[in-house]
Amino acid sequence: MRRPPPLPPSGTTAGPASTTGRETRPTHDDEQTDAAPAAPGPSEEPAAVAPVIPLTVPLASAGMQRPAGLPTSAEQPIEQAPDDAGDEEIGIREVWSAARARRKALRAEVRRFTGRQRRRRLLWAGAAASVVLLVLTTLGAAYSPLFAVEQIRIVGTENLDTLAVEKALSDQIGTPLPRVDESAVKAALVAFPLVESYSLEARPPHELIVRIVERTPIGLVQTRAGYTLVDAAGVALSTTETPAAGRPLLTVEGGTRSKAFTSVGQVMRSLPSSILAQVTAVSASTPDDVTLTLGDSNAQVVWGSAEDSALKAVTLEKIMAARPPATVSVYDVSSPSAIVVR
Repeated sequence: MRRPPPLPPSGTTAGPASTTGRETRPTHDDEQTDAAPAAPGPSEEPAAVAPVIPLTVPLASAGMQRPAGLPTSAEQPIEQAPDDAGDEEIGIREVWSAARARRKALRAEVRRFTGRQRRRRLLWAGAAASVVLLVLTTLGAAYSPLFAVEQIRIVGTENLDTLAVEKALSDQIGTPLPRVDESAVKAALVAFPLVESYSLEARPPHELIVRIVERTPIGLVQTRAGYTLVDAAGVALSTTETPAAGRPLLTVEGGTRSKAFTSVGQVMRSLPSSILAQVTAVSASTPDDVTLTLGDSNAQVVWGSAEDSALKAVTLEKIMAARPPATVSVYDVSSPSAIVVR
């Protein structure tokens, strides 16, 4: 926006206008005069200042409306009501009521946001209580006379007297099944040399099963008392004055505690029943020279050591089927890869 030029001082007339109608530009001196007017001399009077006339335009004539609540020139200003007007006195009972309502609302919000967690806790608590109740009920029933032993059954015996074993364990009758004294059962079964191992099985409500594994006798050992039946470990099972029928006679250097007897026990336990039934005597002076005697033919089986006894037993059974002991004097299976028959 261009600033209008200053008004000329009173008593001064404007210069003649250009005949061409163009605006006459002031000269350099005039620009200096406009930029910095010279101070009036002593004989000059100061220029009169044009009075400022306020421009007042009625709102109605300008097409504008007066804002609501704006007082006119004729209206009085609105007086403001005092701050404490309309305030009522609040009692302690209202404060307590508001505090209770706030606490109640807070508790409601807490319960709403923790409802899932509380349900999970109730579920776990109910499950734990059910398990505890079940365990307590089971223990109470198991240790009560409702599950007491009334019958003892012996399983797995062949040479052992079953009635004698039941009588030895009769002190367990009336004992609750979980409270059966295993040490007392063991002490009772130790008195039976034929028992190699045993296991107990409780079968509710009133039955106790004793599973027995008997020792396997391998032959007779001649002693001062007579002929003692022993197993592969050298445990004496029974003693008679005369040799028991069907039992081979064992002649071993060093007795039942020697390494030669250990080798004999391994060989006898590896024999199939078809060959074992034909053995009438076994002899060994060292662990590596076990010799068997078969049947009435007195055919000898040179076994050697107890190594590869399973393979030697299979090979001997095949050879004996092809060439019976009645036609052979010696079967040498000490080397199972090179069998010698004489």
